[in-house]
Amino acid sequence: MSDVTTPAAAQEAAAGVSRIALGVEYKGSNYHGFQLQPQGTASIQGHLEEALQQINAGLPVRLSCAGRTDAKVHACGQVVHFDTPIERPMRAWVMGANRYLPKDISVLWAQVMPPEFHSRFSAVARRYRYVIYSNEVRPAHLAEEVTWTHQALNIEKMRTAARCLVGTHDFNALRAAGCQAHSPVRTIHHLQVLEFGKLIIIDVRANAFLHHMVRNIAGVLMMIGAGERPVQWAQQVLESRDRKAGGVTAAPHGLYMVQVEYPEPFKLPERYLGPHFLSGLADTFGQD
Repeated sequence: MSDVTTPAAAQEAAAGVSRIALGVEYKGSNYHGFQLQPQGTASIQGHLEEALQQINAGLPVRLSCAGRTDAKVHACGQVVHFDTPIERPMRAWVMGANRYLPKDISVLWAQVMPPEFHSRFSAVARRYRYVIYSNEVRPAHLAEEVTWTHQALNIEKMRTAARCLVGTHDFNALRAAGCQAHSPVRTIHHLQVLEFGKLIIIDVRANAFLHHMVRNIAGVLMMIGAGERPVQWAQQVLESRDRKAGGVTAAPHGLYMVQVEYPEPFKLPERYLGPHFLSGLADTFGQD
């Protein structure tokens, strides 16, 4: 927990407004994504804003987030921010919000930020993990928190295929048809395929992601791992720049937003990478 206030943030607070950043985790199974939805449709943003309003002396709260996760997608390291004229200890924002939130959404920390900080536009990298349970029989536990496949996946083929996606590329073939990003060019810093027992983890870090990009990458790698496509198909899909060539979009259940990175002046509290059921495996496949 941090109560650090920078000079710029203190100056803005003196003018009557503070910018507060929050770390948030959630299980997305019961929600139609992070973004606020029409009345009656459950969203992470909607619940957070309603809970924070209770701590904000009844004043409305409007959040911005680092990444608008889709329906049924989870987060362990989502970052949001809002502006408020109300002064509260950082602990009050955390504990107070959690009092009013459903049990599948938690605020992890709060920190006063300088006015130029923006949870989305200040971010320099984002990291996701896609968790697959590969077994003949479906799991009873974690059923909404992993993607199950009955097929045996060849990890080495998936790793080989993943290598061609690392670097700066046009990812038009691996984004949703309705993606509204102006440019399909993104830079993947690392893309690892990790194995622990029946769990296979696709760990990917990039400067930013296109809509459905991680799930489409997972879909391609799973098809290659299952022997339905050759290893070189990943390169062919990438070079086609055609979404129709990209195969199926993997299910949302196994996808986790695990980290958002910011420049050093915006240093935020650090936490182990999730999801929780992988936390004990840090020594096995690393946190980098």
